[in-house]
Amino acid sequence: MKNPEKKLVLEDGREFYGQGFASNEERVGELVFNTSMVGYQEILSDPSYADQIIVMTYPLIGNYGITDEDYETKFPKIGGMIVKENNDSPSNFRYTKTLAEVLEENEIPGISGLDTRMLTRILRDSRGIRAIITDADTPTEEAVAKIKAHPRPKDLVSKVSCKKRWFARTANCKHDIVAIDCGMKLNMVRSLNYNGCNVTVVPYTTSAEQILDFNPDGVLISNGPGSPEDLPEVVETLKQLRGKVPMFGICLGHQLLALAYGAKICEINPGHRGGNHPVKDLKSGKVLITAQNHGFAVDKESVKATPLEVTHINLLDGTVEGLECEKEKVISVQFHPESAPGPQDSIYLFDKFIEMTR
Repeated sequence: MKNPEKKLVLEDGREFYGQGFASNEERVGELVFNTSMVGYQEILSDPSYADQIIVMTYPLIGNYGITDEDYETKFPKIGGMIVKENNDSPSNFRYTKTLAEVLEENEIPGISGLDTRMLTRILRDSRGIRAIITDADTPTEEAVAKIKAHPRPKDLVSKVSCKKRWFARTANCKHDIVAIDCGMKLNMVRSLNYNGCNVTVVPYTTSAEQILDFNPDGVLISNGPGSPEDLPEVVETLKQLRGKVPMFGICLGHQLLALAYGAKICEINPGHRGGNHPVKDLKSGKVLITAQNHGFAVDKESVKATPLEVTHINLLDGTVEGLECEKEKVISVQFHPESAPGPQDSIYLFDKFIEMTR
């Protein structure tokens, strides 16, 4: 093995040495792990991971390269990527670039050769650990001081939301949907287009009045990074939209809708990140295998004092995974029904949303 070039330093001083394989940037961020076996391109381009350093639990990453069609956002915003082994010679007729090339182009550092199993165990038993990717010869005390001096980000949605509205049209349109972009994955737009919807994507700062001016058949509130309590303006917008138009919230959008109805949010540890989370649909009794990416959840007890009904629960920890207000035609889920990456068990929820818009 080559001499270590880079190291990951945790805020408690623990160090992990490895090989740098992407940008040479020094980066501080929250350290999280993802249990997906495939889909590293969708993960690194998911805006919900803005500024976070991702530890991939699957040992081999990069083996099928990067393809132009599979991005979830055009400009990835993750803080860094930690892998056990990086494959820089992909085998895939669709690939156009390697993982290392894409990370370097977007000034994102990466380290390979670390003990990702040990890192994952540390993260499972800790809350919100931050870390720094730095040169191997950086003194530990200096690295820890840089972590402590780095402020925790509070405006991540503003960093990843679109700056002005844009349109995604489809042939034989049956419905018009407005999507509030809090850091939206592009496959949500593709899924709506596939279901015969023209989509108008608007920034998260768009008011309820401006949204209703589009005369939409429904409103989708997207996923995104950070805490929903950092977005009081979006919560207020959703309060004003209640009862006026069908709404569908996904991930962060699910949490924002819960706040708009008076429920509370709690932080969970460890967060749910990966494509193997079992969720029970309480109405049908079916168990869905879902893709998730979040560190917050809706407080189950607080839902009882709202017009919302819990429709899905997580079978691993009992957290709320779905909500519905049938009277006002509102549904929301904590997981990602567009399945990018992940299983497609929950894609039917787009059909349910479209049915509500009729």
